[in-house]
Order: sequence, then C-alpha cells, then structure tokens
Amino acid sequence: METPKKRTPYVIKTTAAFAALMMFFLFLLPPAEAAVLRRGSRGETVKQVQQRLKNWGYYKGAVDGIFGAQTEEAVRFFQRRNKLAVDGIVGPKTYAALGIQPASGTGSGSSSYQKDIELLARMIAAEGRGEPYLGQVAIGAVIMNRIKSPSFPNTLSGVLFQKGAFTAVDDGQFQSTSIPDSCRRAAIEAYNGSDPTNGCLFYYAPAKATSKWMLAKPIFLRIGNHVFCK
Repeated sequence: METPKKRTPYVIKTTAAFAALMMFFLFLLPPAEAAVLRRGSRGETVKQVQQRLKNWGYYKGAVDGIFGAQTEEAVRFFQRRNKLAVDGIVGPKTYAALGIQPASGTGSGSSSYQKDIELLARMIAAEGRGEPYLGQVAIGAVIMNRIKSPSFPNTLSGVLFQKGAFTAVDDGQFQSTSIPDSCRRAAIEAYNGSDPTNGCLFYYAPAKATSKWMLAKPIFLRIGNHVFCK
C-alpha cells in the first residue's frame, strides 16, 4: 500500500497557498457538468489529478489514469492538508484546489463507469454468487484480463456477450439474477485491477464442465468450486 512521502514545509506552504488561490475560481466552474472522480474512475482527467498530486508530493504511484486505492489516499491527504472535506472524491472544490478544469459528465467518473460495474457485477453474480469473495473477484479479473488479451473482444460488453463465452448468458441467468453486495464490491475491485488469478483467461466448475477442450487446459489455481486456467 502506498505511503505518501514527506514534504518540506516550503512545499506544503506553497501548495496550500496555491490551493487557496484556486478556490477563488470554484465559482467559475459549471456546477452540474463536472464529472466527479472516485475510486474506479479512469481517463485523462484522472491522470491530470495524479500528476498534480505527484508534482506536489502527495502521490508516489504511477500516473496511469486509474483511480485506485493509492490515488484515493493521496486525494484524502491533499484534502486534509487544504482543509477540504476528506472523502477521497474529486468533486468541484477539490478540482478547484488542484487547479484542474474538470471534464464534462461524460468522462470516466460518469454513468459509463457505473454501467460497466453493473454489467461486471451482474456476470459475477450469475456465474459465482455462491463462491467465496476471492473467487468472485477472480471471475471479474478473468473478464478484465480478456479485455486486455488480443484473443478476445476489447470491450467489456464484447467479452460478456461473445457467443458461447458464458453459460449464464446462454441460459438466461445473467438477465434474471439479482446482484448481492459482495458481487458489486468484487466487480469494483476487479475493475480497478485486482487479479488473484495472475492473468488467467479461463475458469470453469469441474463438477459441471463438459468441454474436452476446456478440461484439457492446465489448472493454474483453484478457488471455491472453480478452477482457473491461462
């Protein structure tokens, strides 16, 4: 877990003064259009936030455009130092204190992210609602790994609805299953990059699987009732 590095009094005073100055421009920002950034958000605006926090000594992680736990902790530290509400969320006041013009509500912090989490959580629920939490995260990780693999579609919906890829889509469970809270949390964790499978692209339940091709794959990991393969 990332630990924010120590800053000299000069840096802290300078950044605090700059933040106070930028608060003046808060009223120039469109109040309803800014995309709120929180854990799970992605995109260029997240990169801007990370870079600004890194330049000022609040953030030591990668400037990768992924709002994960390290970025959230850095935002909290910045908010605490600048007497803002400490919630780890980049809203209008934190944007202003950082001196960053927020993207419109169509960005990474908007409904597109929520839709992705809903889809991923629904598939995790349909495929692994009876599995331990780590197994649910692992199912989500396999899906996210497929998006990054050249052997699969490069979008979440493309992976989820690829013909024959998931039994839960074919038998209707994906559409009809309710989503437990654990599956939502697992979806967020997997979406943010957590991968207990270390890059696996396949999983199946040995008690139910009938595909000779799948059963022939070397097993990399077992969690609950599923095995995971690369």
